[in-house]
Amino acid sequence: MPDKHLFEYAVLRVVPRVEREEFLNVGVILYCAAQGFLQTRFTLPEARLRALAGPELDLADITARLRAFEQICRGRKEGGTIGQFPLASRFRWLTATRSTIVQTSPVHPGRCTDAAETLTRLHAQLVL
Repeated sequence: MPDKHLFEYAVLRVVPRVEREEFLNVGVILYCAAQGFLQTRFTLPEARLRALAGPELDLADITARLRAFEQICRGRKEGGTIGQFPLASRFRWLTATRSTIVQTSPVHPGRCTDAAETLTRLHAQLVL
């Protein structure tokens, strides 16, 4: 039986009006130290977001913010200064509490054998 490794994840949320605290789950970010894994996956359900936020919602801006999460996860120069941090520090920075249109849930732990497969499963369960 393959070893199970500790992982941590948070749900990415779009919060169109921060003061109302209404949100829609749009993605997942997953970190597994043992596998050297830090990735995010997101899906923007345009119709659901517009129903929640109205026609003035800037989907291009939200997409750019979510792409920044991807770039930071990948690291390298595209991830900017934060992208140069160690994986654990990047995950902690990305999941820090913030009051912007893209937020994360509290961090949740789990155990997995394959972090990429777990990310796919969580994305399907929590977003799709």
